[in-house]
Amino acid sequence: MLTALRLAAQYVARPLAHPVEAVRSMLALQGQDYLGVLWSVGLRSGATEAEVEAAHASGALVRSWPLRGTLHLVAAEDLGWLLSLTGERIVRLTAGRYRELGLDDRDFARAASVARERLAGGGHADRAELLAAFAEAGLDVAGQRGPQLLGHLAFTGLAVLSGRTEYALLDEHVREPRRLDPDEAAEELALRYFTSHGPATVRDLAWWSGLPLTRVRGATARVRDRLDAIEVDGVEYLMRPGLEPDGDGLHLLPGFDEYLLGYTDRAAALAPEHADAIVPGGNGMFRPTIVARGEVLGVWARERRKAAVRVAPQPFAPLSARDERALASAARRYGRFLGADIELS
Repeated sequence: MLTALRLAAQYVARPLAHPVEAVRSMLALQGQDYLGVLWSVGLRSGATEAEVEAAHASGALVRSWPLRGTLHLVAAEDLGWLLSLTGERIVRLTAGRYRELGLDDRDFARAASVARERLAGGGHADRAELLAAFAEAGLDVAGQRGPQLLGHLAFTGLAVLSGRTEYALLDEHVREPRRLDPDEAAEELALRYFTSHGPATVRDLAWWSGLPLTRVRGATARVRDRLDAIEVDGVEYLMRPGLEPDGDGLHLLPGFDEYLLGYTDRAAALAPEHADAIVPGGNGMFRPTIVARGEVLGVWARERRKAAVRVAPQPFAPLSARDERALASAARRYGRFLGADIELS
């Protein structure tokens, strides 16, 4: 029941018409795997890879670290109010790491000044260019110091990823941000998480957002009358009103997709004995998954060749004839997204 409802809620089973609409409907999609998050959007919209990248390049979609200090793709107008909820907390929680690296307020102020000068007037610069500019200004960017300086610019709402590696000034790149007061922002977060990820629990939302459980509970209580609920094993799960299950299909999901990563407990979709196959050695790197009827049946990999893209499925057990046919169909769908021929092996 949970998996069939989540596939429908996340628009995996029922894609939307446009990539920006798909991202907005999900509020945020985990985005450290760039090619993977493009496919996460394509799955939910029917858009091609080129169309999703074009939406990113246009400024309609941006990438930053608004949740748990983890890179996410969001609709441009949503980033500011998300950071108003989470940015200061992320900086505070990262303070120990800053101290380990010898970074202080003077370093952050200098980096911010350099970024403003380099990016002013609608300018863009890729990661390497910004790090070089920091170094020219006398900042030590060795090791993890450089990435942490860039991260601080993002956490504090100064800079945003406007492309795969390109940065821009947030207040210049996003021309029409939504502005919400703290209570409104917390309520918006709760409502949109449960409508896009539900059935989910309040604890799921607290983990997903990185906000304290008490704050999440308060925000959820204020929007509770706009949500439906089901109970599973004595636990309340919230979701958007009128949601109908749709979990019959087979899907090739990218690594780091919200279908698995959007919840504290992934057991509804992933049997515990297969967890290590998805995250080998618990290294934090989620592999792409084969999902049928809501259940993770295996993993898959892609390899780009001269004439085609090779898709190599690795099911946990032999697939039925029905699932083999559905897998071939899902691979063709992935090929349409890439605009490439697919070799299934």
